[in-house]
Amino acid sequence: MKKEIQDAINNQIKEETFSAYLYLSMAAYFERENLAGAATWMKSQAQEEMVHSMKFFDFLNQKGGVVKLQAIPQPDHDFKSIVDVFEQALEHEKFITSKINDLYDLAAKEGDRSFQVFLNWFVEEQDEEEDTVNQILGKLDGLDLKSKHAVLMIDSELGQRPLIANMPTEGGGE
Repeated sequence: MKKEIQDAINNQIKEETFSAYLYLSMAAYFERENLAGAATWMKSQAQEEMVHSMKFFDFLNQKGGVVKLQAIPQPDHDFKSIVDVFEQALEHEKFITSKINDLYDLAAKEGDRSFQVFLNWFVEEQDEEEDTVNQILGKLDGLDLKSKHAVLMIDSELGQRPLIANMPTEGGGE
């Protein structure tokens, strides 16, 4: 594996892991605001980002590369509202989309077809990620967020997103 690709994959492992930290920070905000459904949605998103991180980790190992874990920056923890959180989530997903696109361009430039095929899933996944957050923002835009009933309604809907089985979500764990 070419060093430039290996380094880029190691950086993406960091970006995906940071994404999980960011979504956990957002979940913590929602818990402070007594929005358990939105917190569950963000916890599920954090789990999904760790799955993405592990996909890159496993790919790099399978291709004989060297995983070099990098420091993860501390995410923001101060948010203004449910809308602010999802607006920041959308901007972050757009950033991750740009990183995936950069990886795809690098794989094409280097002629690494295996890496391109691997990245195809992520290209589609990022379209889905952005679309999902856009849909949530669309619903929020249509609500009177000064109404406690409206906020509780969207919170309840967000809470329907399941967590990944066998991943600890509360103290203890395995």
